[in-house]
Amino acid sequence: MIVLVMGVSGCGKSTIGAALAAALGADFLEADTFHSPANIAKMKSGTPLEDADRWPWLDAIGAALDRSVIENRSVVLACSALKASYRARLLPPGQRQGRVVFLQGSADLVGARLSGRKGHYMPPTLLPSQFATLEAPADAIVVDIARAPEEIVGEILSVLQK
Repeated sequence: MIVLVMGVSGCGKSTIGAALAAALGADFLEADTFHSPANIAKMKSGTPLEDADRWPWLDAIGAALDRSVIENRSVVLACSALKASYRARLLPPGQRQGRVVFLQGSADLVGARLSGRKGHYMPPTLLPSQFATLEAPADAIVVDIARAPEEIVGEILSVLQK
């Protein structure tokens, strides 16, 4: 099983993804660790990534997902996956089967979280570009991020176990 936890930067993908992976006994993959040094430098400078920057990144994540599938391991992936085309690259129909969890929250709430975050290369100034790029998924488990992480993980687990 693959579970893709997606949303804009600062919505809690890593926190929720890691907790969900632990609850499921699954591997946890953090998409940020697959970015090239050039992508990280671009984001640090306040420049949004373009699709040409993202394709090799998404393909590297896809290769890691393939390894998990081949080894029959469940995996939870924390990845922005803001566009439908990015999600299709990660979970191509007929190749990798998975569920999508969309962590949804207001720009004000996410902005406040980003402002308090230390040591991450993604500056809060890029948040508007994230929301502008976001294409909400049609068939995802949609979760409101205003609640405690334990509640969010509990809700996701209850839907996954149906």
